[in-house]
Amino acid sequence: MLKSYKYSLRPTELQKHQLNGAFGSCRVIYNLALETKNIAYQSGKNLSCFDLIKQLPELKKEFVWLNEVPSQSLQQVISNLDNSFTNFFKGRASFPKFKKKDSKQSFRIPIAVKVDFDKWTVSLPKYGKFSFNRDRKFEGLVKQATVSRTTTGKYFISILVDTFKEKELLKPITENTTIGIDLGIKHFATLSDGTKIDNNRFLVQSLKDLRREQRSFARKKKGSNRRLKQKLVVATIHEKVTNQRKDFLHKLSAEIVNRYDSIAIENLNVAGMIKNPKLAKHIQDASWGTFETYLKYKADWKGKNILQIGRFEPSSKICSCGKINNELKLSQRTWTCKHCETTHDRDILASQNIKKFGLRTQPTNAKVVH
Repeated sequence: MLKSYKYSLRPTELQKHQLNGAFGSCRVIYNLALETKNIAYQSGKNLSCFDLIKQLPELKKEFVWLNEVPSQSLQQVISNLDNSFTNFFKGRASFPKFKKKDSKQSFRIPIAVKVDFDKWTVSLPKYGKFSFNRDRKFEGLVKQATVSRTTTGKYFISILVDTFKEKELLKPITENTTIGIDLGIKHFATLSDGTKIDNNRFLVQSLKDLRREQRSFARKKKGSNRRLKQKLVVATIHEKVTNQRKDFLHKLSAEIVNRYDSIAIENLNVAGMIKNPKLAKHIQDASWGTFETYLKYKADWKGKNILQIGRFEPSSKICSCGKINNELKLSQRTWTCKHCETTHDRDILASQNIKKFGLRTQPTNAKVVH
């Protein structure tokens, strides 16, 4: 089983200079490759990943500083670009864009990475040993590593490890060990057992400070040192919001996966929902898609079942008696069924119906207990 472990690097000033040079080299190769493919496409030609990789030796002769970066890292950049085009043509992503110097930077090292937990160092080819913060240890074979630098100037290394452990077998699906989850804005999640989890609205909480610092950034003269310093202040606020959100989503997804054997969720069209200008900011702040991703990979590790229902199921409109209230508006958080006169909390009803629909659409490889 493959697992990724992320650590905070503590490079020296010389090592920072080396890493920054590697980030710049990989960015140049990416942008050159993207420009080359665009020009070739306009002339009716299609350059493959291997065609671009064959041009690297000539580029190294022209730009000597490219030799300071592991050749595998430069090849990996072109491979990543090729994957970006594949995702674009399959409709999974937008058209590849040129990389900017002031955005997040990264490069990948696919071989020869060694980790020493006795000294808490990691050895990278051509760059030597780097110290990193003491954190979780792992056992297994290191497959590759990705070195990154955030917009606030922090350095990290993400190490992909083959733990040689098999994934746990899927747990049997039973009604008692299944939970339905309805995601929302007022409450981030409502569970079918009646539990409501508040939405922390991390971005909204920081908007006052963020707007003030962004206005200050806009007033600074372009190219000045003060503008650069203020840009770091704005980036720090964004980074704090991101870290708060990820921490909340990781803890919540881990708790749910540990407590239940089967989890029923809706297949939400988040990309379409954020087109609503009144709800876009709140939906993006909630990060439903990220939460779903965390749930799925953690459930996969532990042999838990993800029961995903269609996005068009009337989860909040169908009463326990089976009647559907097609007149229900989004602003109505409670409603009473005209047929059986039962009053429902919209969110709790939705989560309970999601659980019911999920149990009907069990995965084919799951163990079913009747």
